[in-house]
Amino acid sequence: MTACSGVSEGTHTVGLSTRPASQEVSVTRKGWMLFATLSVCWGIPYLFIRIAVTDLDPLHVAFGRTALGALILLPLALRARALGPAFRRWKVLVVYTVVEIVGPWLLLGHAETRLASSTTGLVIAAVPTVAAVILTVTGHDRLGWRRILGLVIGLVGVAVLLGLDVHADDIVAIGQVLLVVVGYAIGPIIISRRLSDLPSLGVVTASLILAALVYAPFTPFVKAPNLTPAAVGSVVVLAVFCTAIAFLVMFALIAEAGPARMTLITYVNPAVAVLLGAMVLQEPITLGLVVGFPLIIVGSILGTWGRAAPPPESAVAEAETGEKVLDEESPRR
Repeated sequence: MTACSGVSEGTHTVGLSTRPASQEVSVTRKGWMLFATLSVCWGIPYLFIRIAVTDLDPLHVAFGRTALGALILLPLALRARALGPAFRRWKVLVVYTVVEIVGPWLLLGHAETRLASSTTGLVIAAVPTVAAVILTVTGHDRLGWRRILGLVIGLVGVAVLLGLDVHADDIVAIGQVLLVVVGYAIGPIIISRRLSDLPSLGVVTASLILAALVYAPFTPFVKAPNLTPAAVGSVVVLAVFCTAIAFLVMFALIAEAGPARMTLITYVNPAVAVLLGAMVLQEPITLGLVVGFPLIIVGSILGTWGRAAPPPESAVAEAETGEKVLDEESPRR
């Protein structure tokens, strides 16, 4: 999560459900409404980050989003008594927060001072494929021929996108987005293996609190914020819709339709990012987008085809409580 990581956009990733993990869940009308809502919530952050960093330093954007998002979720987490268990496992929580929120949200802001929001959103679509590679390298998964083909197609799509749309002076920004992709791929793996037995709301809220505390001491040392209505409004949208509301909708969608269908969000978010970039910011639909977009999406689908989430270390506790882990392919924001 992030990317709306996560957190991105997205992101953050433990689902709560009383259904057995193996049970197939039909998608109801309510499920489709939740899916559509979450697709928008996690498809728009790139647009609003782009608007916000025009007048605000990326650090102020990241701090405002995490602090406000934490304030919104905090009463719910306290009421559910979900924070205590999360903070008791603070070492793992800190690592997760750094790779899923602190690093990615700051890097995204810096990258979008140079890159189009549509380009950023599309590169982030490679997260599921990168997660599959990481799990394979670490011995927790294996790649069949179909998924190897998907990986190759996805990488070709990224290469086409970058080769046609990115200039030499944008290389640093592209490197920042690629670091975000790696962070977004690692974060949910940490969740599924080390934090899956904890309440989702507690993990998300605790992570936002920690991220805000990390950002806060550095905010006086960057350029003074230019608090224009567009910039402030963008940060509010990022915090309220792309963070707080998005996670609440995510929990509801998991309970309604199951975690497996959540992975479909990954393939819808980039389309939302591209369309909004073109409609709102008048970003051009370039040859790189036209060719790279379908290749990246097809590659992501093939690259993650048929992969079941590996059993977490907390499998015993999960079976006892009925909690269920969201697949590592979760989108961000």
